Amino acid sequence: MRRVLVVSDSHDMDENVQKAIDKAGKIDLMIHLGDMGYDCRKIENMAGVPTYLVAGNNDYDSFLKDKCIIYIGSHKCLLVHGHRQNVHYGVDRVRYLALENECDIAMYGHTHVPFLEEDPNGVTILNPGSLTFPRQSGRDRTFLIMEIDEDENITYKFDHI
Repeated sequence: MRRVLVVSDSHDMDENVQKAIDKAGKIDLMIHLGDMGYDCRKIENMAGVPTYLVAGNNDYDSFLKDKCIIYIGSHKCLLVHGHRQNVHYGVDRVRYLALENECDIAMYGHTHVPFLEEDPNGVTILNPGSLTFPRQSGRDRTFLIMEIDEDENITYKFDHI
């Protein structure tokens, strides 16, 4: 089984990223969906596993891209922060961008609210929430773990630091 840690919106609080890494346990891949802060390269190396980062509206490192498409096993995944897709008004633009790129999973951040919409016949859309400034009821600082089994089935689990 492969395990992927998905985080977002840590806003210069690298210790919160480390708390999520520590709590997640063994992972094979880490994804940060933007608004890291000033030292994005530090986050890239924190987990000791391959890490993908996308630029948020508060990230200014020139090596970061607004959009990234990766494969996790047989799953083609779209990674965006979400500010350019106006996710505060819904996930339709993220869904359409994923469909345009033939992705079956789309991940975004920006809203600071955990979100999961599983669609086995379309695009699964997820947001891990925020590690630093949560906005959902209860205000837990959340992240998401994806567990992919040998048949490429995925289980999604939210957790908090």
